[in-house]
Amino acid sequence: MSTTHEMTVANDGMIETLIRTRDVSRGEVIREICHHLAPYQNGDQPIVGDTVIAKDLTIDSLAIMDMVMELEDRFDVSIPMSVIAEIHTVNQLADTILDLSARN
Repeated sequence: MSTTHEMTVANDGMIETLIRTRDVSRGEVIREICHHLAPYQNGDQPIVGDTVIAKDLTIDSLAIMDMVMELEDRFDVSIPMSVIAEIHTVNQLADTILDLSARN
């Protein structure tokens, strides 16, 4: 179940109400990660939770960092570099995003 929080922002005399979803589902995070990794899929091998990102896919470290930055923006989290270095699988990346998202 998703909850929303309203935040009112004043901008040049205009007031805008932004609705932001805080709680994201694990499935949504996994789908988003898989979407970003799809171009790097190796043959017919599906991308699953146990997929080792740097080993099982044809992705380089620069592309991984670009993907992580896009995921950070998408889920409004910041993953420290020391944590990124310890992430190997899709499941680990999803868990990290969910943990950081829950703290916000």
